Amino acid sequence: MDDLAVLRQEFSECEDAFLSIVIRDHRWDEEAFSRLERAMRGVCATFEESGRQDLPRWLVEGFWLCVDWLPDHTAHPRFPRPEPPTYYEAALTRLRDLQYWLVTGASPYVPDHVFADL
Repeated sequence: MDDLAVLRQEFSECEDAFLSIVIRDHRWDEEAFSRLERAMRGVCATFEESGRQDLPRWLVEGFWLCVDWLPDHTAHPRFPRPEPPTYYEAALTRLRDLQYWLVTGASPYVPDHVFADL
């Protein structure tokens, strides 16, 4: 499945989607987050490479949820965060960087940047 199709599933309330798990189970699923983040990164790279200017509304809204809604929701004192705070900070920073990349069409990273697994 290509990255855009993965994001369509992730942003469509699919049962195993990262955001669905956060909302339904009040849990940060690292595997689901990694799948989401990799697909977001892939779409950004593809759009930048192709010079694509037309961004589907559902895609922009999905990125927006990840950057504007997710941090507040997961920062709530009752939301379990078993990983060290640095993990969540790095994850949220990565999401902000990816939203910037999608919206501007230019990566905030140097060429050939190697993305560390989170």
